[in-house]
Amino acid sequence: MLSVGPRQTLRIYLALLVVCFLSLTAAGQLDDPDPNSPTPILVRAKNSKRVLAVPADTGARAEIVSPSRDAFAPGARIAVFVTGISLMDGEGANAFRVYAEDSRGRKYRFPVVDLYRIKSPSPTYALVFQLRDEIGYWDAPAAGDLLLRVSWRGMTSDRSRIGYGVTGGPIKDDQVPYSRLFTYSLNNGLPAKSKGLDEPAYAGYRWSGDRMRFLQQASFGATEPLDQRIRRIGIRTWLAEQFEAPYPSATNAFPDIPLKPSTAPADCDNNQTVPDVPVTCFRDTYTMYPLQAWFFREAYYGDAQLRHRVAWALGQIWVISGVDTQQSRHMIEWYKVLSNNAFGNYRTLMKEMTLNPGMGNYLDMVRSTRTNPNENYARELKQLFTIGLFMLNQDGTLQLDGNGQPIPTYDQEGVNNFTKVLTGWNFCNNGCPNSAPGVVNYIDPIIINAGRTTPGANQHDLTAKTLLAYPGSTTTNIAACTGTCDDSIASINTYATNSLEQTLDNIFYHPNVGPFVSKILIQHLVTSDPTPAYVGRVTAVFNDNGAGVRGDLKSVIRAILIDPEARGDVKTDPNFGKLREPVQLMTNVARTFNVTNAAGTGPSDGVFYSPTNNLMTTMAQTAFYAPTVFNYYSPDYVIPGTTLLGPEFALMTTGTAIARANFANTMVYNRINASGTNVPVGTAFQYGDMQALAAEDLTGGLLLDALNYKMLHGSMSTEMRNTILTAVTSLPTTSTLQRAQQAVYLVATSSQFQIQR
Repeated sequence: MLSVGPRQTLRIYLALLVVCFLSLTAAGQLDDPDPNSPTPILVRAKNSKRVLAVPADTGARAEIVSPSRDAFAPGARIAVFVTGISLMDGEGANAFRVYAEDSRGRKYRFPVVDLYRIKSPSPTYALVFQLRDEIGYWDAPAAGDLLLRVSWRGMTSDRSRIGYGVTGGPIKDDQVPYSRLFTYSLNNGLPAKSKGLDEPAYAGYRWSGDRMRFLQQASFGATEPLDQRIRRIGIRTWLAEQFEAPYPSATNAFPDIPLKPSTAPADCDNNQTVPDVPVTCFRDTYTMYPLQAWFFREAYYGDAQLRHRVAWALGQIWVISGVDTQQSRHMIEWYKVLSNNAFGNYRTLMKEMTLNPGMGNYLDMVRSTRTNPNENYARELKQLFTIGLFMLNQDGTLQLDGNGQPIPTYDQEGVNNFTKVLTGWNFCNNGCPNSAPGVVNYIDPIIINAGRTTPGANQHDLTAKTLLAYPGSTTTNIAACTGTCDDSIASINTYATNSLEQTLDNIFYHPNVGPFVSKILIQHLVTSDPTPAYVGRVTAVFNDNGAGVRGDLKSVIRAILIDPEARGDVKTDPNFGKLREPVQLMTNVARTFNVTNAAGTGPSDGVFYSPTNNLMTTMAQTAFYAPTVFNYYSPDYVIPGTTLLGPEFALMTTGTAIARANFANTMVYNRINASGTNVPVGTAFQYGDMQALAAEDLTGGLLLDALNYKMLHGSMSTEMRNTILTAVTSLPTTSTLQRAQQAVYLVATSSQFQIQR
C-alpha cells in the first residue's frame, strides 16, 4: 500500500479540490447557479378559498393588526400577504404585479404601491395595492368575487377570491392550481405536481429548460449543439465568448456592393419582363435583397448570434427603411454602425448614427440648412432613439405632475433649438475615401458644410441654442458663433462640430436614456411587459457598469439576460414573454430544423420569398422595410382588451395570423424552391431526425418529447400533447415523415410556441 505523509495528503486534497472546481465550472454548475425563482404563495384566510386581506391603512406595518376582510370598496388600498419568496437587496414593490379576473372573464391589473416585511415565522411580506384597473381599459369590474393572484419574476401564485364591493357572484374557483397550469414535465406530458423545477425529470436534464429559453432570447434560435455547449461552460462564459466572437462569419462577409447613381444606368437593367435577361445588378443594387439574404444566412449559420440579435434589436430603435432608402449599400453601412456598436457604448452609437449617411437621408438631416431647417432628425433623436416623450423614473414608470399627468421631456421650442445644431451637415462627396464622381457617398460619415471653403457658403446655424435642462445637466446653452465665424469656414466647422458633441452629451446624460433604452431592449430580447424592478436593475447598469462607465451596452445586455426575471426553466405567469416577431419566428424554426437549400445539399440563400409568395410581407415584417421611422410596431402598444404591453401584437391581425400558419405549412410540408434570379438555391427545413423518432416509437411519445425539448423547453401542456398525439397517431405507422411533419406543424402554429416564454 502506498504511504503518504500529511503534506502529501494536503497536496492531494487541494489538487482534488481544484479538479472538482474546474469540473463544476466546465459543467456550468458554479458559473450559473440555480436559475429558478420560487413560486410566490398568496396567503389565504384560515380554512378558506379567500385571500387573507386587510385595509392597508390599519396602522402598524410590522404585523397584521386587523381581521381579514372578504370584500373591499372599489378604489380601496388593500394589503395581501405573500410568502415563499426570497428578495434580492433593493427588490421591492415594483417587482410584483397583482392581477384579477371577474365573472365575465375580463382581466385587470391593480397598481402595487408598497411592500414591507411583517413578523412571521417564515419570510412574509405585506403587498399593498389599490383596487382599480391600472390602465383603466375596462369599466369597473362586475360586483362580486374576483379571482386574485400575484406574479413575481414571471412566476405566478395560485388564485384566491376577494370581494369587489360585495362577495358572491357566478365566478368559479380554479380546478387546477393556477401556478401549475404552465408547469409540465417530459414525463408523458403530465403536470409536474411533485417535481421541483430543477429536478432532472422536468426537462430531460438539469436546467435544460433555462438554457433553451436563454438561447431563444440571446440568438436567432436554439440548437442542440449550442445548448450542449452552454451546459458545459455556463451562460456567463458563453456570453463572454459571444462578446469577443468575430462578426460577421468568415464565410458570410458583408456584401461589398459599389455605389451607383440615383438613376439606374443602362448597364443595370431593371427590365424584368424580358425572358432570360439577367437582372442581378438591379436586384443587388436598388433593392434590399443583398442585405436580407446576408442577414438571414448570418442568422441561420453564424456563430456570433448574440451580436447579430442585438444589432437587429437596435435597428428597430434606430430605424431607417428600404421604403425610402434607395440602394442596398446605403443600408448595409447603417447596419454596420449597429453591429459595430452592439457591445460598445450608447454614446458612440448616438454619434455614429447621427453622422450615418443613410440616417441623414432618411430623416432629412442632410437637407437641413440654416435657411431651410428640417426638424425630423432633431425630433426623432429624442422621441424615438434616446429619451422618449415623457419624464421617466429610473424603473421606466412615468413621472407625474401634481395633476397626475405625464411630464413632457421637451417642447417644440426644444426641437427648434436642436434643429439649429443639426443644420449644415451633408454627404462627403469630395475628398473622402469613398467619394467618387457621379454617385452620392453613403459610406463615409456626413460632414459639416460638406467641404465648402467660403464663409458665404455656410449652411450651419450660428445663433445661440438652448439645450435640455434637467437635474445634473451641465451644458444647457450653446453660445452664438461670432468673430472668427464671420470670415473663417474652419471656425464655423469647429463650432458646429463642438456644438454637436455638446448636444449629444446633453441628451446622453439625460436621466431618461437609461430606462428608455433598457426597457426597449428587454422587450426585444426577453419579455414585452417587464416589471419596473427588472427595468430598474438594468437601468442601474446602463447608468454605471460597475466601473463608472455610463452606456456600456455589453454590460446592459449581460444584465438583461442574466436577470432573475429572465432566467428559469419555466415562467408560470401567462402574461410573461413576447410574441415572436415574424423574422424571429422564421429563424427560430429554421435553426431548429437544420435549414438548408431547397435540395437539402448545402446552405440556404437566406430569403423567405419567391416571385409569387413573400412570406415576410404576408406576416407584416419584411426585413429592412419598416413602414415608418416608428418601426414595425410601437414599444408602447397595449394589446386591446388587456392591460398588457405587447409591441409585436401590433402586427397580429386576422390576416397575419393566417399568414403565420401558411408560413409553417410552406416550410413544413414543402419548401421555397429555387426560382432563378431572386431565389438562387431556395430554402428547406430538414426533418430526418424527427422522422427517425417517429419510426422508432410508433406511439409518438419520443417524437413529442423531442419537440417539447427543442421548441418549448419542456413546457408543453398535457392538453396540447394529447391533441397532437391524436393527430399524429391517426396517420399510418409507415408514414413516418408525415407523422413528423404533422407534429412539427401543430407545435409551430400553437400559441405555446408563437409566444416566446
